[in-house]
Amino acid sequence: MLLLASAAACSGGGSKHSGPDNGGSPGTTQGSSPGASPGGPTGAPAGALNVATENAQPGAPGWNKGIDSGDDHGIEGYADQIAVTSGQSFKLYVNTAAPNFTATAYRIGYYGGTQARQVWKSDPTPGKAQPKFTVESQVNTVSTKWQPSLTVTTNNWPEGSYLIRLDAVGGKVKGARFVPITVKSTSTAGKVVLINGVTTWQAYNSYGGYDLYSGGPKNDYANRARIVSFDRPYDTTGADRFQTYEQSSIVFAEKLAASHNLQLAYATDLDLHEDPGLFQGARAIISLGHDEYYSTQMRQTLTQARDAGTNIAFLGANAIFRHIRFQDSPLGKDRIQVDYKDASEDPMHVTNPAESTQDWRNPPDPRPENVLTGVFYECNPANANMVVYDPTSWLLAGTGAKAGQSFKGLIGIEYDRVVSDSTTPHPIEALTHSPITCMGKASYSDSAYYTVPSGAGVFATGTMRWNCALVSGGCTDKMDAAAHTFAQQVTQNMLLAFAAGPAGQAHPAVDNTARLKPAPSRGGVAP
Repeated sequence: MLLLASAAACSGGGSKHSGPDNGGSPGTTQGSSPGASPGGPTGAPAGALNVATENAQPGAPGWNKGIDSGDDHGIEGYADQIAVTSGQSFKLYVNTAAPNFTATAYRIGYYGGTQARQVWKSDPTPGKAQPKFTVESQVNTVSTKWQPSLTVTTNNWPEGSYLIRLDAVGGKVKGARFVPITVKSTSTAGKVVLINGVTTWQAYNSYGGYDLYSGGPKNDYANRARIVSFDRPYDTTGADRFQTYEQSSIVFAEKLAASHNLQLAYATDLDLHEDPGLFQGARAIISLGHDEYYSTQMRQTLTQARDAGTNIAFLGANAIFRHIRFQDSPLGKDRIQVDYKDASEDPMHVTNPAESTQDWRNPPDPRPENVLTGVFYECNPANANMVVYDPTSWLLAGTGAKAGQSFKGLIGIEYDRVVSDSTTPHPIEALTHSPITCMGKASYSDSAYYTVPSGAGVFATGTMRWNCALVSGGCTDKMDAAAHTFAQQVTQNMLLAFAAGPAGQAHPAVDNTARLKPAPSRGGVAP
């Protein structure tokens, strides 16, 4: 098998900085809540989301100014919950050199283009220096044993993706940091569900010097972590992967939903693992940008949803590539993520080979991602124009695109393609078919759409750069306005059709692989 991608799949999360290429509680506060509202219609549960009402509220200009890289550890933190329902409390664990700090909750949405609304702010809270992280030998798991700094009650917080901004008060701390948390929906029936890919965020989290790609004094692959913990802050800004791969998709979806009366819901990919029933009756499940790390149950939940008529979209590339499992941490259930990336290293390969943590496509029980995504991850890093293959597709309606027309820089930094392997679902149609060279090998990147007997449609963009195109101004060093307009129109077509019900009933896929003549996979194995 050709090792086409010798670098990690989306090495360093595409970026360690910004852009896809580039015990008891000492204090409890509800602080002030400027502009807070239940966010739902009269009679709806507190926290229920009415997207139009929510996004009509004033945004918070400057909400993301002064965010620091975190190298000095002047202020940083994490939550003891990955997601909560509205009204549920969570604890913040904060380490800071400042005598006091404030925590401000910003909900991410459109809000007239500001992209965030302040929902809550704490009173000044005493800061403290927390103990240094520890590293577990052999598996190189970084974790912390900190005392909670603040308990936050999310009364009337609307469902959605949130960033908690930590700001030092006093002292000489130079910048602020983020802590992400999702206020998840209690029902997804009849709604389009936006999924935060927290397992992938954590896989690339190098806080403490180790992630699932590298670590140790040499910062190399051999010394990578085999197990990572959510009981630690995220590296860099505290929300790099969310802002790089998901924020623009959320902003776009909320703007569209507000103007077209679409019903949105929010969850994390961990909810796919812990609460499969949450997704019953969902109109669509949207993987936002980089959704690489999946447990068996996560994958089964998506498959069962598809087979029950729920549409699925993958707006990134390299989805469902790594097989993981979970363990509990001192702070709670499923807060430790296991991925040895090599069956021979994982003790589970002896006792339960189906649950050993190598890539999904590899032995001892190969189950390639394209069984579900329709497309097969191939290579990184790459950069290319997206080229239209089938302009008659309903997904391209309103784009004015013609066969062979290209859109600058829309393919990168990772890509997928349709392959002739037996694991490719049919009928499947390639919408774009873009020549690309990666690691010295000529190939193609494909966006694709397939349908199944339940009527569900599955759409995959085949590129990691799609999210960047959904808000004007994103990745302007790579793409132009025409690429933005194309991606936004295709995404609008998809979301409106997926929100209406099983898309395959109105738009059955027309298989064009006989004309496309896709090549078999070349493995695309990544470390």
